Amino acid sequence: MSNMPTGMQTPSSGTNSFRAKLQAFGGFLTNMVLPNIGAFIAWGIVTALFIKTGWLPNEHLAKLVGPAIKYLLPLLLAHTGGKMVGGKRGGVMGAAGAIGLIVGADIPMFLGAMIVGPLGGLIIKKFDDFIEGHIPAGFEMLVNNFSIGILGFGLMILSYLIIGPVISAANNMLKAAIQVLVDTGMLPLLSLINEPAKVLFLNNVIDQGIYYPLGMQQAAKLGKSIYFTVASSPGPGLGLLLAYTVFGKGNAKRSAPGAIIIHFFGGIHELYFPYVLMNPLTILGMIAGGMSGIATFQFFNAGLVAGPSPGSIFAYLALTPPGNFLGIISGVLVGAAASFVVTSAILKFQQGADEEDNFEESVEQSKSMKSEGKQVLDSESNTTADSVENISKIAFACDAGAGSSAMGATTFRKKLKKQNMSDIEVKHYRIEDVPEDADIIVVHKNLQERAKMSHGDKRIIPIETYIGDPNLEKLLNELKENK
Repeated sequence: MSNMPTGMQTPSSGTNSFRAKLQAFGGFLTNMVLPNIGAFIAWGIVTALFIKTGWLPNEHLAKLVGPAIKYLLPLLLAHTGGKMVGGKRGGVMGAAGAIGLIVGADIPMFLGAMIVGPLGGLIIKKFDDFIEGHIPAGFEMLVNNFSIGILGFGLMILSYLIIGPVISAANNMLKAAIQVLVDTGMLPLLSLINEPAKVLFLNNVIDQGIYYPLGMQQAAKLGKSIYFTVASSPGPGLGLLLAYTVFGKGNAKRSAPGAIIIHFFGGIHELYFPYVLMNPLTILGMIAGGMSGIATFQFFNAGLVAGPSPGSIFAYLALTPPGNFLGIISGVLVGAAASFVVTSAILKFQQGADEEDNFEESVEQSKSMKSEGKQVLDSESNTTADSVENISKIAFACDAGAGSSAMGATTFRKKLKKQNMSDIEVKHYRIEDVPEDADIIVVHKNLQERAKMSHGDKRIIPIETYIGDPNLEKLLNELKENK
């Protein structure tokens, strides 16, 4: 593609499809966790306050810690996952299956709950589809209740005897592999995987699917866990954006200060992803920041009591147990410093070679390539790319539907209001949850393939950044002209 930033290669459609499926999987995991994050934080507060090493040690109140992590949190995850797949009946099935895991295991069954919950929803959904139209009148309630009872019984026994032991074995293998890195002091090497995965919008896969469940197990024993920090620290992103603020050019330099506030204080890490994607060499700065931060957390034996969501410095401080503030703050700052130094060196080297800033270059190219962009959009939608007639609803979509898309929707809604176009509804959603009545879907370009998988008949507008993106300005101008 002629409008790709320098250094970026056009991926194959197969690669795009695979990445989109991985992103969708990560989004699914996130949407199991996100509605229940308050319960996780509540458990973290109880742990931080009342265990023996807590702020207010209380043996009686500390009895809440064990049952909450063993029963409450896995059941909430399983119910939510089942409900996402099979509705309310799916939620009941998921919880029924999860209790078999919980009783049969000696570890908190977060990973198992995130598997059995959706499995229960899928089973009851398939059953309901199979018997639809075949239930005699008057027998609906009987069939509905006994179907969940019988299928739930079967899933409960299956979970207890087979699924639970298999998941426990897999969990122990994964935990042992990461523990080797901890014992040998090589845990920072995880940044070689974490940082590239994050900027490809796979952050939810590694956080919600791997590190947070392992962190909850460790926190239940120690009252804290370093696993909560290995991929969620706001430090490396802060360093990258500071480097662009000082040494960047054009739009990258102008937009970076605003992105710092949203990323570091708001916890929306997706804001810095485009800055890495437009200049892939800066991933070295992110890896350096991630490794330095983890090494610092290890040096101080620091950890958090629960997974920070969002990954804001405020969430970090709120979930830091007594005696860990120096280590946590140092880890974040060291990660930011390392990322800043490496990214600054990369940007200065490129400036010294008199190279154009990729961010500015891609913006200018986007402005001058309207016809090519129109062809791309036409291939993804049955709607004419330039048609904005009768637009009543615009959906901003992202992985979880609660971070970058929320910010983008709020910003664009304000712009419409200034142009007296408040009648156009602008809301944010998880990609797979965008309603059918949405006329336009706005997503980051790295999520475009995933959006196409779920909403191929919609007009999809890809963007690189939620601050001053030329495609958003183009859409706003089109709406103004149509008005």
